[in-house]
Amino acid sequence: MGTFLSERMRQILQMVIEDYILTAEPVGSRTISRKSNLALSPATIRNIMSDLEDLGLLFQPYTSAGRVPTEKGFRFYVDSILNVHELSDKEQQEIRSKYTSYQVEGPDLFRETSRILSLSSHCLGIVWGPRMSSIILQHTEFVKLRRHLVLAILVSTTGLVYNRIIEVEEDFYQSELDHLSDYLNSFLTGLTLSQVREKLLEQMRVEKGAYDRLLEQALKLGEKAFASIDETDVFIEGRTNILQEPEFSSISKMSDLFRAFEEKATMVKLLDKFTDPKGVQIAIGSESKIQEMETCSLVTSTYGCEGRVWGALGVIGPRRMNYSRIIPLVDYSAKLLTEILETHFH
Repeated sequence: MGTFLSERMRQILQMVIEDYILTAEPVGSRTISRKSNLALSPATIRNIMSDLEDLGLLFQPYTSAGRVPTEKGFRFYVDSILNVHELSDKEQQEIRSKYTSYQVEGPDLFRETSRILSLSSHCLGIVWGPRMSSIILQHTEFVKLRRHLVLAILVSTTGLVYNRIIEVEEDFYQSELDHLSDYLNSFLTGLTLSQVREKLLEQMRVEKGAYDRLLEQALKLGEKAFASIDETDVFIEGRTNILQEPEFSSISKMSDLFRAFEEKATMVKLLDKFTDPKGVQIAIGSESKIQEMETCSLVTSTYGCEGRVWGALGVIGPRRMNYSRIIPLVDYSAKLLTEILETHFH
């Protein structure tokens, strides 16, 4: 599409978009003429804006109003006009210093990262925790909470700790649970959780003929502890930041948007699109393929450990978010989280 635009058209498109990012108001030819040093009359600028509208890059919300960038206009701007600079050392240091302590359990680290992203971007910070299925198990522990309720603690080889509460039919003593976890650890350590599931099913078939009640219980308990391993936790911070944006002043838009954020399935569907290890990815408006988020843009990047992608993090904001600031912020945050995981959980 770049071939359509003369240098002059590109300059005017850039000025319209950057003014709109600042003000959230339609941008008129007079504003451009006043702010630019292009030595063009408002009439010439109006004609160029009209050409940009014919190309589907701008639109006029109502007659005699200025122009607003379309989704296609933002996409062209991000792909072909925007100059993205890395964060300065000072900005990087500021983000680093917001981590209160690296020695936190997995979920706290991801929650903290989403909070920092939200503070630094003034938008929504989002972190998709590692998929359970990709975690390599170091050991499992079962703790009796009360009758028929057991806490399963899964510790990964990188030191991340996952807790899940499971209901059981039997009323176990703690000593029995210790036995069960010892037995499971004897053959599950060092496997990823998806391999753990396969191994458990295989053992269940092998042991079907055996009459060891304890062993049967261990396998049942393991099966429950490692169920739904494709789950991922989603941490979202900064909902109030979105409320302050003029695009979201309508209550119905807001409630649709918040419902989408609360829907774990929706957020995991988004994750599936963005865990290709491609570095920074940007979905503008309808490109996210999630209807409630068509008024938003999403900038994401992946993080991981030892060369493997674990999950993704990003920023969700209005389509007129400040891309030149958000893109390097997301890129740096993903690299920093990877560094923290590799340094402190290994």
